[in-house]
Amino acid sequence: MFRAFILFILFITFFISTSYSSEKIKPSIQLAMKYHQDINVKDYFISEKYDGIRAIWNGKILKTRSGNQISTPSWFTEKLPNTWLDGELWSARGEFEFISSTVRKQNPDINWHKIKYMVFDAPVKNLPFYLRYKNYSQLLQNLDLKHILAVKQFEIDTNDALTQLLDNYVKNGAEGLILHHKTAIFHSGRSHNLIKLKPFMDAEAIVVAHLPGKGKFKDMLGALLVKTKLGVEFKIGSGFSEIERRYPPNVGDIITFSYHGLTKNKVPKFASYMRIRKPKGKSF
Repeated sequence: MFRAFILFILFITFFISTSYSSEKIKPSIQLAMKYHQDINVKDYFISEKYDGIRAIWNGKILKTRSGNQISTPSWFTEKLPNTWLDGELWSARGEFEFISSTVRKQNPDINWHKIKYMVFDAPVKNLPFYLRYKNYSQLLQNLDLKHILAVKQFEIDTNDALTQLLDNYVKNGAEGLILHHKTAIFHSGRSHNLIKLKPFMDAEAIVVAHLPGKGKFKDMLGALLVKTKLGVEFKIGSGFSEIERRYPPNVGDIITFSYHGLTKNKVPKFASYMRIRKPKGKSF
């Protein structure tokens, strides 16, 4: 009897652990490469790059790109189809902090009524993107939900037209554009099938130390000492609001910063703080 009980406990433990670990598996997603001038823009669909939280619907739950389950109100996902969708949780331009705060909460609140799921792909093997786009756009149109929307794709003919489109979007508060090759078959990882275009480059770094401010920034943050994934340390002293200087990112936080090229020593030029990307201890 005791042996049977032990075997039962071991079985339950194995079942729970395997089930939990499967929920933590990172989803296979496509990642965008940076834009380069020698592409043929006629081969691509163009869409706005939404500055939100990447979210993958696996037919049952929403996950982050890291594989963490996103706690949503039941009404938000109850009518989603039993098929994979890939998109961005977003509310409006310039509201990343609000979006991140809302989505990261374990107990979803009323702020979710401002969140939209902007779908930009429905991963299906061996199906080119232009057909995937046609299929998921029709699917979401049939759902007729105000908070679940297909990202609109455009077609243009020249790089000059692409530059003009980027300028128009950025002037109106957009982060940039995404180019998706029309005939691309879905596969995970980075490739030239998916390209991001921004008016600047951005990257991530970990906060190493706080450097005190001087003059009008006395008793506040002057700059952050940060380190990139390549181990390059440098200071970021611009891009902060007064509130962010009074309550700066913590040491250990991973931040996103913008920059315009690199020095010969691989130090980002004209680096400017954008936001906290991953709080210390978070895998979000």
